[in-house]
Amino acid sequence: MTTAHREKVREKLNNIFCEVFDDDEIVISEDMTADDIEEWDSLMQVTLIVAIEGEFEIQLNASEIGQLANIGAMLTVLEKLPEK
Repeated sequence: MTTAHREKVREKLNNIFCEVFDDDEIVISEDMTADDIEEWDSLMQVTLIVAIEGEFEIQLNASEIGQLANIGAMLTVLEKLPEK
């Protein structure tokens, strides 16, 4: 995928994080994990997944969700989707 596509995905993902955590100051980075956002617990992980699935119009399977260890992994999964 192109760098431009990855950046577009990153922007959408950053917007999702800002919305889910109700914090417009969040700026995601590839190595960011749940340890970097105090409110990011297991319940918020589910909320994030639901928001991501809604925004990208996808349904992630358990294997894909298990691979989402950090933002970089999320971007890698999401950038494989066809551009809309």
